[in-house]
Amino acid sequence: MEKKRILTGDRPTGKLHIGHYFGSLKKRIELQESGEYDPYILIADVQALTDNFNNPEKVRKNVREVAIDYLSCRNRPK
Repeated sequence: MEKKRILTGDRPTGKLHIGHYFGSLKKRIELQESGEYDPYILIADVQALTDNFNNPEKVRKNVREVAIDYLSCRNRPK
């Protein structure tokens, strides 16, 4: 059976918060864990630079923070 593909992500304009978890991250985890989907999750840093052109270091820092948040949100083993 071929898995369906999903492409989704976030702009790293600031730290993720509880709203991100309940609004999108939780569902992404469920889709990934279902085994039916092949998810591609991106951090849209180039898009974030359009709003933060004069402060690229802020974007670099936020990319690291968002990546850490993504990694920390996985489901616990069953």
